Amino acid sequence: MTMTKTFTPQQLKRYSRHIIMPQVGGNGQRKLLDAKVLLLGAGGLGSPTALYLAAAGVGTLGIVDFDVVDFSNLQRQILHDTNDVGRPKVVSAAETLNDINPDVKVIQIAKRMDSENAMEVFSQYDIIVDGTDNFATRYLSNDAAYFLKKPLVHGSIFLFDGQVSVFEPGKGCYRCLYPAPPPPGMVPSCAEAGVFGVLPGIVGSIMAVETIKLILGLGRPLVNRLMIFDALEMEFREVKLRRDPKCPLCGNHPTVKELIDYEVFCGGA
Repeated sequence: MTMTKTFTPQQLKRYSRHIIMPQVGGNGQRKLLDAKVLLLGAGGLGSPTALYLAAAGVGTLGIVDFDVVDFSNLQRQILHDTNDVGRPKVVSAAETLNDINPDVKVIQIAKRMDSENAMEVFSQYDIIVDGTDNFATRYLSNDAAYFLKKPLVHGSIFLFDGQVSVFEPGKGCYRCLYPAPPPPGMVPSCAEAGVFGVLPGIVGSIMAVETIKLILGLGRPLVNRLMIFDALEMEFREVKLRRDPKCPLCGNHPTVKELIDYEVFCGGA
């Protein structure tokens, strides 16, 4: 839907609670319908993020995931249900999202992002949302978004804790926060350590909030800020971030000038 088109009667009903808000209105809803968002991961974080972006009317959602649904996913990955076990996550995700809102064009990308394909895929979207659970993809998405001058919404979870931040080119990046990945095996995965099932719903919803704020140009996004959530204490904390002049990617004298082999960088090969 382009900015010049009018809403259908059904759209006026569907988006009425947005349209009556002065901060959103008809123009804001059209921005949402015209937006193109790439979501990395259709798992714990990707599920609530995708559901709320689709419900809000984000017009194009690219979903990247090469995995299939497993019974162990159903404790938290609310895009999928028992009947989806064994099916590709992108297929299950697309069906769920289109049931919620047929206005949304869901693009299924059932492949692993790497240095060979990331730039081409990322370039087709306005905002990159990283809900993955591995360091190689986090550094890849950070670097590709930076090179393409795309905002990156980052989220991560572990046990009862979650983190969310927004990286805009020129205002710091994931490498400023984490200059190097942890040694292999130091940080266990969700499959190894477990994760509180409700936690990704909270963190993923915040990621959706930040994405919609970026589309609409509303409020104060989590740029130069890291929000940390502790579910056990029900406590939110904020850590101030800044661009690191010595950052190898966005610093004054960058040494990372193209995408690299991130599996090797993170000690996975």
